[in-house]
Amino acid sequence: MNSRPALKERKFISKPIEEKIKEVSDFIADKELAKIFSNCFPNTLDTSVIFTFNDGIPDTYILAGDIDAMWLRDSTAQIWPYLEFVNEDDNLKLLIMGLINRQTKCVLIDPYANAFNYDKKKSMWSNDLTEMKPELHERKWELDSLCYTIRLAYKFWKLTGDTSCFNNEWISATKLIYNTFIEQQRKYGCGSYKFGRVTAWSTDTVPGNGYGNPIKPNGLIVSIFRPSDDATIFPFLIPSNFFAVISLKQLSEMYLKIYNDFEFSEKCISLANEIEKAIYEHAVSSHLNYHKIFAYEVDGFGNKLFMDDANIPSLLSLPYLGCLNKDDEIYQETRKFILSDNNPYFFRGKFAEGIGSPHTLLNNIWHLSIIMRIITTDNEDEIINNIRFLKNTHADTYFMHESFNKDNPYDYTRSWFPWPNSLFGEMILKLYNEKPDILKRIF
Repeated sequence: MNSRPALKERKFISKPIEEKIKEVSDFIADKELAKIFSNCFPNTLDTSVIFTFNDGIPDTYILAGDIDAMWLRDSTAQIWPYLEFVNEDDNLKLLIMGLINRQTKCVLIDPYANAFNYDKKKSMWSNDLTEMKPELHERKWELDSLCYTIRLAYKFWKLTGDTSCFNNEWISATKLIYNTFIEQQRKYGCGSYKFGRVTAWSTDTVPGNGYGNPIKPNGLIVSIFRPSDDATIFPFLIPSNFFAVISLKQLSEMYLKIYNDFEFSEKCISLANEIEKAIYEHAVSSHLNYHKIFAYEVDGFGNKLFMDDANIPSLLSLPYLGCLNKDDEIYQETRKFILSDNNPYFFRGKFAEGIGSPHTLLNNIWHLSIIMRIITTDNEDEIINNIRFLKNTHADTYFMHESFNKDNPYDYTRSWFPWPNSLFGEMILKLYNEKPDILKRIF
């Protein structure tokens, strides 16, 4: 596969997006880079959308690519760069409203699930040692999943002012999100969620009889799994807790301005402040030759895991998610660490350098991390070098992948993975709007 599907085979077409693809592609001097953009940016719309109406209400299901399921995280990230066109295309607006509606229903089915089936059916993970339901593809508790649903709803509201999909179901779902956050602070016990899987893959199941390794409650929220779908080692996952802080602040604003609900708005702010305070008390520390940096995971007992994973939220992605400013001193020091050989999942090879993940073992770099590195810097040399890495590693497919071997980009995982394709398109649009001179170069 090295081009878009034929026009008649595309799942959804948006005229303003097609016009923008042509405009930006024609502007980019490097024709190989232009082709990657023109393939990647519309990939979710071309291949992954199931858009219908149920009793006149839009419903959108977004496939995660070559896995037949919808992740709350991936579906938001896949559709994210299209939001800027939402006021130019009524059908696109309905598509995104449909995804908000679908995510609302998913949260109400089970706030602890990360991935959902299109309809009720038996999942390949139906025998997992947890409370599976026929609507669920997988039931891994990942704190970021619920944050992504808020992220989508908030951005849609800010861009359109439309509140029609923030109905009683959405109120119930968001209050369930809040209650789930509270339960997973684990101040009053482990809570209702536990997980196990019969597997030889250690990161795919959970120690501690399904509750994870021990924690000492401190205000942070437990996330039993990372956004990679790998189990955490220390259950307080710091990037996801940062994400929860900004999500709660967004939820607070929505409840105050849409519903005039001062009481719940204040509860969200109070929880956000508690989590943020705990992050700086428990997750900031000196490490090796670095001054104060953020740990990736902590347990409340003083133990800290220093690393970063390519999946988002990551430490690298914190400014992108709005959690802090990219000039923040602790972030900049953390960035030096995670983009160095002291991060056990940072790899340098013949074709590229970047962050990988335990999910794909050693020596595999993720395109997500290279793209995120570009998005979170103003250094033009760094941007240019990392664009070259992307060009050198698409393996003649003109699409992004999950991961690739640092010394052989033709050895890659997941040929159809729309999330990094969407993020690549978002990155190019950001450069086009903010640093267009870079796109006039041949890489």
